[in-house]
Amino acid sequence: MSASEAIDLVRDGETIVVPSAAGEPPTLLTELSRRRREFHDVTVAGILATGSFDYFDPETADHVRHCAYFLGSAARPGARAGYVDVIPTHFSMIPEMLRRGVLPVDVVMSTCSPPNENGYVYLGLAADYAMAAISRARTVLLEMHPLVPQTNGQCRVRLSEVTGVVESLGELVEVPPSRIGPTEVAIAEYVAELIPDGATLQIGYGSIPDAIVQQLTNKRDLGVHTEMMGNGLLDLIESGAVTNERKTLHTGQTVMTFAMGTRRLYESLHRNPTMLMLPVDLVNDPYLAGQNDLLHSINGSLQVDLIGQCGSESLGSVPYSGTGGQTDFVRAANRSRGGKSFIVLPSTAKDGTISRIAPVLSPGTHVTTSKNDTDIVVTEYGVAFLRGKTLGERARALIAIAHPDFRAELTYAAKKLNLIP
Repeated sequence: MSASEAIDLVRDGETIVVPSAAGEPPTLLTELSRRRREFHDVTVAGILATGSFDYFDPETADHVRHCAYFLGSAARPGARAGYVDVIPTHFSMIPEMLRRGVLPVDVVMSTCSPPNENGYVYLGLAADYAMAAISRARTVLLEMHPLVPQTNGQCRVRLSEVTGVVESLGELVEVPPSRIGPTEVAIAEYVAELIPDGATLQIGYGSIPDAIVQQLTNKRDLGVHTEMMGNGLLDLIESGAVTNERKTLHTGQTVMTFAMGTRRLYESLHRNPTMLMLPVDLVNDPYLAGQNDLLHSINGSLQVDLIGQCGSESLGSVPYSGTGGQTDFVRAANRSRGGKSFIVLPSTAKDGTISRIAPVLSPGTHVTTSKNDTDIVVTEYGVAFLRGKTLGERARALIAIAHPDFRAELTYAAKKLNLIP
């Protein structure tokens, strides 16, 4: 059917669930945006909105409104201004919340691959919570794009179960490589030194994770079990450092729940038996992911206080991103035999005027990883090992990796807080 005919199937008051990033259907969401004033109280819900569609409009939020499980660049301005809603949640919990009806779903819109010889199409760039949403939805609208791969794993749908298919007239989300500077390289070198041969990796998105994978090409028999598959991990696989042969879960396969990168990445996933695309409740569940021995998780933060609390999703009370899968994988790595969990961040912000290692988190900060879960914190000045340490030992370790310009100030604050004598 046409995009217009597909949008005709949406009813007032309904919730449309869309998957992550490149799983967003550009033609369908563009048509919904064009006709948004025809609707009342329609919600578009998703975890990582990357397309700046016209329905992100404060003047028409009563017609079509966005609800974010995590804030990407497209939804962030609206969340700060109040015309985008935010639902706090762990990424791993979203499928079950959809199945139980805790999160509403009436319509699913997603990109999909062309059909295979057996009449299946593939949600080949984002299995995440889309499969759970489809199991509950009244209407399933798929946007077929020739670049969406037929990915190995639990991400295929029989065409007979689909309400309508639209030919894609838009471009898939593509993300260029990150810019890497000396700070990122310094952090990456510290982390890479602590990752042994045979480790299984979960690596987030951004310049520091990209710098880290560049430092790992001399390792052997690495594995990958990660929520997001990007070009950096693809480069690491192609270097020969990743074999997945020493993984204790899904041996021989790279595991992911969504992909976000360039066309080269998307093409590499097509009918590739070594790549496994699974729903996020199978990928991110701390109990399941933690069954990988030597699981090493690497995630960023905006601020860390002297007892190890990580504020990774807000600037004070101002929302910036979301919990996503950080806590899922911090806990998974902590329970993994031989695992390590890294929180990585530059020592300063705003051209060196603010220390990201702070006495206490800024007022209103949303705590992402608790002090009880934080394991290893890394800046360009070194590594702080926090697990099993007293509050005073944590404070000293974190002060030691803060920017030198702030160490005296942090030491004074630690004494005032009775963390150190």
